[in-house]
Amino acid sequence: MPKQMPCPDNCNILLIGGGGREHALAWKIAQSQKLGTLYASDCSNGGIAALATPCPEQWDASRVFYMSRWCDQHDIHLIVVGPEVPLTEGITDELTTETRLVFGPSREAARIEGDKSYAKELMRQASIPTADSRTFTNYDAARGYLLRGLDRDLENEFKQPLAKEVTEFIEWCSEVEKKEFVFSDELLDILIHREDPCVVKACGLAAGKGVIVCNTVGEALDAVTLIMKDKAFGDAGNAIIIEEMMIGNEVSVLALVDGGTIWVLDLCQDHKQVGEGDEGPNTGGMGAFCPAPLLDEEMLNYVEREILVPAVDAMRRDGIEYRGVLYAGIMLTSAGPKVLEFNCRFGDPETQPLMARLQGDIVDILWRTASGTLDGADLDFSDDVACCVVMCSEGYPNSYEKGKPITGIEQFQGQDNTMIFQAGTNCTSDNLVTSGGRVLGVTALASTVDEAREIANSACKKIHFDGAFWRSDIGCRKNKKSDSATSVSGD
Repeated sequence: MPKQMPCPDNCNILLIGGGGREHALAWKIAQSQKLGTLYASDCSNGGIAALATPCPEQWDASRVFYMSRWCDQHDIHLIVVGPEVPLTEGITDELTTETRLVFGPSREAARIEGDKSYAKELMRQASIPTADSRTFTNYDAARGYLLRGLDRDLENEFKQPLAKEVTEFIEWCSEVEKKEFVFSDELLDILIHREDPCVVKACGLAAGKGVIVCNTVGEALDAVTLIMKDKAFGDAGNAIIIEEMMIGNEVSVLALVDGGTIWVLDLCQDHKQVGEGDEGPNTGGMGAFCPAPLLDEEMLNYVEREILVPAVDAMRRDGIEYRGVLYAGIMLTSAGPKVLEFNCRFGDPETQPLMARLQGDIVDILWRTASGTLDGADLDFSDDVACCVVMCSEGYPNSYEKGKPITGIEQFQGQDNTMIFQAGTNCTSDNLVTSGGRVLGVTALASTVDEAREIANSACKKIHFDGAFWRSDIGCRKNKKSDSATSVSGD
C-alpha cells in the first residue's frame, strides 16, 4: 500500500499513453501550480509533444527494470496511466515505490475491466444490479446456448411437431456432437431470423470494439463465430459473455477512489456507435458531453450506494484495495440502473469534456487519489457544458489509411471555448498527419449542450484531412425516462 505523503511542490510526472484522453490529461496537468516537469511515454501525438518532454522508455511488462531506472534517474514523483492495458499488466504494482506513486489501480484491481467474466462474478457476489448473462469458453457450447428452446419455438411457429432432422439438429447443438442436416429454406429462415435480442461480449480487452449487439439468433451466432472462431479480437475472445439486452438511457459514471473515499465526478454520456442516430457498429467512442442530466440526486446516491460502494467493498474483502478511476457504464432501465461494464481508467472520449470543465489543481487531485488522501481535495466543475466531437479517418472502425496531412488546428490555439485534443495523430518534421481511426477530439464549452455541439461541429468543418468524418448529433439523444436506447457499451 502506497504511503500517505503530501504532493511535492515541484511534482515531476510521467504520463503513460498517447491518445486523446492522454492529451486532455496533459493539457490539464500543464496548468497545475504543483507541476515540476511533465514527461510523456508517447510524444508522437502532436498535442502531447507540445506539452511534455519525451520519455525514451515505453511501457513493456518485460522491461520494467529499465523504466523503473529511468524514473529513478529523473526523480519521477507521480506516474499517471491513461490506457487500461498497462494497468492490467501491472504497471502500478511494478513502479510504485516509497517515494513514487502511480495513479491507477493494481493488476488485481484492474481485472474489473480486463476480465469481464471476473467483473460479472464480482457483481453477482456483491448483489450489484446487472444484466443476466452466461460465460462460455467453448465455441459449440455458446452456439448451443443460443439455440436453446428452439424446438418449442419452431413447433409454435409451424403448429405441428418438428421434422426429425430439426429435432436432431437441436440435440446436436445441446450435445455438441457434429452431424450434418439439410434444411428447407423456410426452416433456415426461421433459424436465422428468430428474434432473441442479446449482447455478445469478448471477455478480454478489445479496444472498445468487443461488444456486438444482436437482435436475432442468426446475428448472435455470427457474433460468436466472429469472436471465438475467427479471432476478430485475438485472445480477448477466448471467452465470451452472452447477456440479455438492456433497454434504456446510458450514462458514464466515473468516480475517483482512494481505497476508501469515493468521489463521483460529473456525469457524462458517450456515443459509441459510428453512425448518426446511434446506427452502425460500435467504436471506441464518437463523442461525449458533460454534464449529462440523466440522474437526479436521489438516483445518483442510489448508484453510489448500490453499485460503486459494493464493488469497492467486494474487492477489499478479497484483499484488493482500489485506487484510481472506477468507471461504471450504467443503463437506466425500467427496473432501475444496471451495470453494463466496469472500466479501471478514465474514459475516452469522456475525459476530454471532463478536463475542459474541471476546476481545481489536477495534479493535487491525482496525487491525493493515489496516496489515499482524497478526502478534502479541492474538486469542482464549471457551470458550462462541454461537448466533444470525434473526427475520424475514413473507414473507421474498420480498416483505414494513415498519413493524411491535418490542417486547420492552429486557428484554435488559445481559444477559451474550443480545444482540439489530438488522438490518432503523428507529428512529423514536416507536418501533422493521421495515425489512427479516431484522430481529433474537438471539444467546445458553452452554456447549453446545443450551443457547445454547434461550436464543436463548426470547428470540425474548419479542420481538414482527407476522408474526415464525424457525428454531428453528439448530445442530441432524447434522454427522457420514457425514451429508450439499446445497450451498446464497449470496453
